[in-house]
Amino acid sequence: MKLLLKLEEWALFGFSIYLFTLTDFSWWWYPALIFTPDIGMLGYVINTKAGAFTYNLFHHKGIAVIVLVSGYVLTIPALTLAGIILFGHSCLDRAIGYGLKYNDDFKNTHLGRL
Repeated sequence: MKLLLKLEEWALFGFSIYLFTLTDFSWWWYPALIFTPDIGMLGYVINTKAGAFTYNLFHHKGIAVIVLVSGYVLTIPALTLAGIILFGHSCLDRAIGYGLKYNDDFKNTHLGRL
């Protein structure tokens, strides 16, 4: 089952790349921005509870889809791009085993311990 879930995340990551190709942005924007959602880890400077909140905020696929659709509906290309990047990054993280964080420890995720 774990392999199947990882394959699904890789497929969704590929889908995010496809969505990016539908935008008017130059190709280099995707690799340049794909790791920017990790800025959410800065909350761990405060404590694990704040860190889990900010990390999960930047890595939640539902939020990514809301941002993406909002950008598309409102015709704001930068917002659409932000949604695609958030979605793609979240999929990539889950494909390599990083999940949403619990409050007690960075290594305690919804996918298990790192």
